[in-house]
Amino acid sequence: MTTVPYSSSDYLKTDNDILEYLDAAMEDGDSRVLLLALRNVATAKGGIGKLAETTGLNRESLYKTLSEQGNPQYETIALIMKGLGFRLSIQREGHPQAA
Repeated sequence: MTTVPYSSSDYLKTDNDILEYLDAAMEDGDSRVLLLALRNVATAKGGIGKLAETTGLNRESLYKTLSEQGNPQYETIALIMKGLGFRLSIQREGHPQAA
């Protein structure tokens, strides 16, 4: 049997796929899960280098920021989300966001 490496970014084809993926990562409650999800989304949308160009952040610092050891500030996460074409928002618990 042949195995193929698994990469979440291979399955993030549409903005809706990405939105659901990031929402699930946020619901997990572990910041490391969110950072990994953001890194996977960056990969799916052209890579960390492209995200660095879009955000103006240093490529090496993005790799560190989006690692398990990353501890970014809110401003950095907001800038990364914007660079990926998304934004953070708040909604009441148990109330789905209006479409």
